[in-house]
Amino acid sequence: MVLKMHASHSLHPGDWLRTELIEPHGLTVSGAADKLGVTRQALSSLLNQRSGVSPDMAIRFEKLFGLSAETLIQMQASYDLKLARAHEKDIHVRPLAA
Repeated sequence: MVLKMHASHSLHPGDWLRTELIEPHGLTVSGAADKLGVTRQALSSLLNQRSGVSPDMAIRFEKLFGLSAETLIQMQASYDLKLARAHEKDIHVRPLAA
């Protein structure tokens, strides 16, 4: 399954994973963590947007739900870039010397 999202619709992958995969499959955080082979705390942190999706976690979701790990990594990158763009004016770069 590959998803294409416009940058303006970037959302944290944890929120999407919760509402589109975990809850519809009737899984609890503990139950999903057990199936994914991670701690409840690690999964809870992702689903509650306190951490991002790692490549390792993306592969775990791919194996459990058939969702492309690349899709989750792209979703995370898009979300991270959206956050950076929100304070782009505060990022100062010195130009290269001519």
